[in-house]
Amino acid sequence: MEKSVFEKEWEIYFTQCYSNGRIRFSDLSNILQLTAGEHANAVGFGFKEMAKHNQTWVLSRIRIEIARLPKWMDIVKVKTWIQELEGARSTRNFEITVNGQIYVTATSYWAVINTVKRSSETLAISTENFTTYPDRPATQRPFSKLDISQTVKNLDEYCVKLSDLDIVNHANNVKYLDWCMDRLPIELVLTNQIKSLEMNYLRELRYNDTVEINGDATDQGYFMTVTKQQRIHFALAIETK
Repeated sequence: MEKSVFEKEWEIYFTQCYSNGRIRFSDLSNILQLTAGEHANAVGFGFKEMAKHNQTWVLSRIRIEIARLPKWMDIVKVKTWIQELEGARSTRNFEITVNGQIYVTATSYWAVINTVKRSSETLAISTENFTTYPDRPATQRPFSKLDISQTVKNLDEYCVKLSDLDIVNHANNVKYLDWCMDRLPIELVLTNQIKSLEMNYLRELRYNDTVEINGDATDQGYFMTVTKQQRIHFALAIETK
């Protein structure tokens, strides 16, 4: 397959699953993240190469549409390609299949940041020989404009722990999703009612930060935020069936 489209197979282990045998949403998101990382490494703008320039990719937004969640022992094939790549920004798409059947699709928006300055900057590595696919979306719907001003109830407080951090020394994006999912009604999570997730990562969180986890039901499902000192760091819109 042409190097600008990447495929990887993953087996779903029981440690990645909820009690109903279906993969946790955070582990689903993590598989997408790991596949994106392997693709970037394979084509020369992965973590190690970017670290030479004090740069890294950070996930800014992601929309995940779920037809069916993979289950324990499934072999999932993840296909990923880049729809747009310009300057400090990239739009990357995903498709997850099991035995040829599409289970999950996703579109994601990534930004390049300088790991010293903690600010956005243009990718320092040339991508002139890399093919993008501007006319090849993955999801049925594009990103929506999340209304982060809507009123939500405070559900809990949380202190960022060492186990939440990744190699960039901030809370990894899948952790925000776990914090929110753990505070939803359990029947919503375990009875396959979730149709889509849309996440917006606005600001990073560091070790020992204390955050508020907020949420409430909406006409479409649920809307949740993670805030620190009344500033929104993460927003999550959940669409239910």
